[in-house]
Amino acid sequence: MGKSRRSTWTKLIGSIHTHGLISRGRVVSSPRGSLGGTLIERSSPKSCHKTRAATCAAVSLLLLLSTFPLPGQEIPAGPANQTPSEPAKTGKGPVLKEETNLTLVYVTVTEPTGRLVTGLEQSNFRVYEDGKEQEVVRFASEDVPVSVGVIFDMSGSMGDKIDKSKNAAVQFMLTANPQDEFFLVDFNDRAQLVSPFTASVDDIQSRLMYVGAHGMTALYDGVYLGLSQMKGAHNRRKALLIISDGGDNHSRYGENDVRSFVQESDVQIYAIGLYEPDGGPTPEERNGPSLLNDMTHLTGGRTYNVRSPAELPDIATKISQTLRNEYVIGYRPSNAQHDGKWRKIQVKIRPPKGVPPLTVYSKTGYYAPGR
Repeated sequence: MGKSRRSTWTKLIGSIHTHGLISRGRVVSSPRGSLGGTLIERSSPKSCHKTRAATCAAVSLLLLLSTFPLPGQEIPAGPANQTPSEPAKTGKGPVLKEETNLTLVYVTVTEPTGRLVTGLEQSNFRVYEDGKEQEVVRFASEDVPVSVGVIFDMSGSMGDKIDKSKNAAVQFMLTANPQDEFFLVDFNDRAQLVSPFTASVDDIQSRLMYVGAHGMTALYDGVYLGLSQMKGAHNRRKALLIISDGGDNHSRYGENDVRSFVQESDVQIYAIGLYEPDGGPTPEERNGPSLLNDMTHLTGGRTYNVRSPAELPDIATKISQTLRNEYVIGYRPSNAQHDGKWRKIQVKIRPPKGVPPLTVYSKTGYYAPGR
């Protein structure tokens, strides 16, 4: 643009200031629409009064000239056909690909007395996949929000343990992270969703008030329904808490169905098993401990055996603390094949000097992505 065009710009700006379209550094526009729409409306011959004809002409010319760059002004680079409603698309960079290939393993470490061990470093852990050691590229120990499903046994065998079990469920949620979310599934003859995901402990507590012990035990159905609900979770971390006396005698789903679903789901399972001192009067109750242990072991969780209902609130608090004090280990599998096969994971600990033998809890494997 030469001197004559710059002079034209100067006159236009002065004219606009004179007629009040720009006031003290801000644009004065009609409340009916955006700046663009306002200016076009004002430049319409039908809406212009003779006294404002000069202003309308100036604004129309300003809109025309504003499409051309001033000297030294650069036109932003970008796709030639890009429109505001179609933002530029970025390609798949290496960072996104690396994060997609990252395998995360949540690890809990305890000492011989069962107390949690915190403060360990990355150098204290070794991770193996299908027997081959993997390079750890991420390591953390942080309290992050968790999506938790409470799977509550209300079958007849719970009997007088039902009230203490309710208190344990509430205690677990009260000691949680403020950003956690919960849902409640209960089961007896069948499993049902009592409360969908919510951050309100009061809401779930009020629903638990109407739970009574009766009927048979569809434990597998309860776990299956809980894992299905996790598809709607908002947090990356996911966990189920089962409160039951174990055993199953009325589920539509079988052990193999639930086991496969557990392996496919990236969900940790913890359980509180309320067992009779003699194992219970039925084969299902006597098999309860092994049933819960198998499910929790697959996911890196734990089963806490409770002999007295009075222990329930303390156990629930301990499980909540465990979820807050897990190590997160990330590695990129050396086997990059997308074959959909089961990959075994083993985490070993190298304790610091002078520390007694430690126990490690982590998931036992995962299914590789398919083609």
